[in-house]
Amino acid sequence: MRRRMSKIEEVENWAGLSLAVMFCGVAVIAKTPHLLEIGICTHDGTYSTDYCVHQLHIPEDASPADRARMCIKHIVEQLKFFSTEHTLKFIGAGITEKSLEVAPMLPSVLWHDMDIVAIVYKVAYIAPPSLANGAMGGELEENITVIDVDEQADSAARKCTKDFGPGLNPCLTIGYRNQVLPDTGHKARLVCNLDEYKGTVMSEGTWSSAMQYVKELRMRKIKIAYFSSTPQGGGVALMRHALLRFFRMAGVQASWYVPKPNPRVFRITKTNHNILQGVTGPDVRLTKSQSAQIDEWILANAERSWLPPGGPLAAGGADVVVIDDPQMPGLIPLIRRSRPDVPIIYRSHIEIRSDLVAQKGSPQEEVWSYLWNYIRHADVFVSHPMESFVPKSVPLEKLALMPASTDWLDGLNKVLREWDLRYYHHNFKTMCTDLHMAKLQYPQRNYIIQVARFDPSKGIPDVINAFCKLRKRLDDELPFSKTPQLLICGHGAVDDPDASIIYDEIMKLLESDRYARWANDIIVMRIGPSDQMLNALLTNARLALQLSIREGFEVKVSEALHHGKPTIATFAGGIPLQIQHGKTGFLVHPSDTDAVAGYMYKLWMDKNLRDRIAEAAARGVSDEAGTVGNALCWMYLATKLSRGFKPGARWVFDLARKEAGEPWREGETRLPRGVFVERRRRELGDVEEGEVVEVVGGLGKDEVEIEVEEEEEKVKLKVRDEVEEMKKWGEEAYAS
Repeated sequence: MRRRMSKIEEVENWAGLSLAVMFCGVAVIAKTPHLLEIGICTHDGTYSTDYCVHQLHIPEDASPADRARMCIKHIVEQLKFFSTEHTLKFIGAGITEKSLEVAPMLPSVLWHDMDIVAIVYKVAYIAPPSLANGAMGGELEENITVIDVDEQADSAARKCTKDFGPGLNPCLTIGYRNQVLPDTGHKARLVCNLDEYKGTVMSEGTWSSAMQYVKELRMRKIKIAYFSSTPQGGGVALMRHALLRFFRMAGVQASWYVPKPNPRVFRITKTNHNILQGVTGPDVRLTKSQSAQIDEWILANAERSWLPPGGPLAAGGADVVVIDDPQMPGLIPLIRRSRPDVPIIYRSHIEIRSDLVAQKGSPQEEVWSYLWNYIRHADVFVSHPMESFVPKSVPLEKLALMPASTDWLDGLNKVLREWDLRYYHHNFKTMCTDLHMAKLQYPQRNYIIQVARFDPSKGIPDVINAFCKLRKRLDDELPFSKTPQLLICGHGAVDDPDASIIYDEIMKLLESDRYARWANDIIVMRIGPSDQMLNALLTNARLALQLSIREGFEVKVSEALHHGKPTIATFAGGIPLQIQHGKTGFLVHPSDTDAVAGYMYKLWMDKNLRDRIAEAAARGVSDEAGTVGNALCWMYLATKLSRGFKPGARWVFDLARKEAGEPWREGETRLPRGVFVERRRRELGDVEEGEVVEVVGGLGKDEVEIEVEEEEEKVKLKVRDEVEEMKKWGEEAYAS
């Protein structure tokens, strides 16, 4: 039964329409070079609901590329028409392998144009004798029986429904030896060729350099293995999924492994994380019993899955090994004993309070001593490009600098059409209703967003405090319908037991008399692993915040800028590297909620200022923050380490581009440099002429002249001096 859409265009029902969720199957057969038979099947997750078979006539002078475009155009038009007529949302499509012979780009187009995850299946198109004869075994009239195109589409649709989990997200696939197999075991096709990645970079030099290292890795058959604590949730997992997807498309041999989850160990490693960031009390310590539990967990996983013959750490396995974050460094000495010559990279994704690590007897010093006992055996220590993140015990010759990254083609960052935005906003509204949470009233009212995990370092109480200060001012100047709401949301992670604790603390905070007046306009939600829902919520926000008190790099800032959102963020970790103060957003000291409220007020009230900053923000993201730039860095390290290499506290991106003969060109957008210059000059004496400390916020060459009345002087904080100038903000505010 078709549901009519007369009310959907009404503003008050923008997110009020419930779209039925459906799957589809698509099969294409080339009857002749100029005649295609296209079969489409729809499936509701239980049974097939409708079919169609169309014959598409192709002009005789059409090339194979033209034929593919005509085929894809026809399929997309049919799916859009069907979804509109029946008020539904296709979330998954089963595509037969044979269809890709005619239209190889079909999965990518479905993903980017219709937000459909296309999964490719090997579907029989010639019936075997056992099926062709039928149950009664009748005689065949022909030697070969071709399965009808609608039956092929039906088979693909049925297979597709099985690869989606209860939350209607593609299933996470973990293979033998706990190997993570991205994109549902490589069956889902979000990207179909490398040219799509080429379109995401701003500089030809970045792409040319990456392709040079792809060629070398393929020629030398170098294998890279990554080890991290969890396959889903958090920035590390997102980067690894995107990186492995690019490597597979480029033909680079790379694999990714995770241990068996252990909630008891994850509680310990998360506490270690908080200690290193300085957001716990002085009485929170790592005990010998706890460190022994971590070591036993690592040893058990290594001996069971990775060290035995045929494993990635056995002889003949990986040529380069990468260990992520403080959960897994206990694996390093095990690798050294098994394969002494294999290059090992330790990748630190978090802020390590090196000033507190330097204090004898501090909790930070104790945790770092435990970790460094293992990490010191690695060949390279990769850190975010912040001098304060690297303890003095790390030798400069081992240190490499690399920012975090995000993927411009995945569900977090791609452009969503209006139909899909409505779908995700409706689902979010339903989630809020189920939890008795206040609801977004968009588009009647606009909102401000912070996307972040529920973590003690993310400054969520400061977000609420600053918002309420803004509302107190706006309530006296604007009608209620013109005042903003606040949305705080983010994913969880398997290895992050703090999320529920912090969420409960925030909800109690909203019940206090201090914020009760505005509590109904503050939405706090933990969202499941749906990248597109976060994308939709960020897309329609008017402003973005990132008020962390402690931070690693926090690539969510670059994602907000990429969406064209004026962003207000703190001088915490690598955040200042991403924002040009007064051009793409504003920077404040952690916990300075008065300044945050002031900047939000200016942006909310001044549309011209907001539009200028939004335009500059969308153009101000460096290639270093994207998947191609990240892959370039890892490929460079893999090629160099397999021959012996000392990075010497330099940016890997710079080294890779320079050696590829593609140095930075005038006008390219890049993150500010300058960290470790003085220390390198003192300890290594290898600072090249012309290396200078750049001013924080000096990204790129595009000039957007903005007068900021409340800001009389330009921000001239140098990256290497950032920690010394920052006060010890909120160290005890989030004590466990």
